[in-house]
Amino acid sequence: MQESRLFKIVYYLLEKGRTTAPRLAEKFEVSVRTIYRDIDALSEAGIPVYTEPGRNGGIYLMEDFVLDRAVLSKSEKQEILAALQSLSAAGGMGNTDTLDKLGALFHIPADNWLEVDFSRWGHRQNDNLKFNMLKSAIIHHKITKITYAGASQAISERVIEPLKLIYKSKAWYLSAYCTQKQDYRLFKLTRILEWSILDDSFLPRPLPDQTDTPQQIYNQITLRFPKEMAHRVYDEFDKTEVRPQENGDFTVVTRMPEDAWLTGFLLSFGTQVEVIEPASLRNILAQQAKLIYEKNKPDIPCQ
Repeated sequence: MQESRLFKIVYYLLEKGRTTAPRLAEKFEVSVRTIYRDIDALSEAGIPVYTEPGRNGGIYLMEDFVLDRAVLSKSEKQEILAALQSLSAAGGMGNTDTLDKLGALFHIPADNWLEVDFSRWGHRQNDNLKFNMLKSAIIHHKITKITYAGASQAISERVIEPLKLIYKSKAWYLSAYCTQKQDYRLFKLTRILEWSILDDSFLPRPLPDQTDTPQQIYNQITLRFPKEMAHRVYDEFDKTEVRPQENGDFTVVTRMPEDAWLTGFLLSFGTQVEVIEPASLRNILAQQAKLIYEKNKPDIPCQ
């Protein structure tokens, strides 16, 4: 128990820089006397931890101190390299120097075991540039101006405080605070048409908890697909939602919000989807299909 607490004290000092014995005692739920014994134990073990008395004193580590590689187990070292390899493959790291150095430090080769390319076909350079620019804006807390193609309105300019890049459901999103809307927004990266990092900085705002945001209502829908659509069915729906039929077709029972996005999503299947229920969604899809026909029907009737 003491050994675990000693490591936690070191990690805490590495993160906070300077603290006090009462604060450490409160955090680790021990007495101040125990904390001072722990500090002595760390000093005897060769950890350069110092205490200074007085109002501006405290407990701190020697500047530029880093933990020795022996602190981490082999599996922990492998997990660190794997995580960094994943980040590098996704475009989150500028080069592989960090991986090479850590691999040498850990005596573990940083094998190139994973490749992730989140860019669209034919747009690798531009998509990667956008990702790295937004990543830089997040890290350095820079206000950013973007031109965005929203789902429910025309293309508009937004001034945002970028907070986090999120990979969700086969797409990258930017979580940010929109200064025009005075609220948090999620921007799909492919819909960010132009972007520029401004000179002004911002103080990062804490992202709201998921429990603080209103929950969208998801209604149960039942769909039927022919066997030829197996690849799309398993691309878009979880296996637990798919019910193969004796003739090879598929029935899908899932929950989705009934909105414009769902209508467009179902229309992407063309004639290869049938809405079983609800009837309201079936009617909407039929109406939209009729409008598409009216807009695109040939000038000369087919013979």
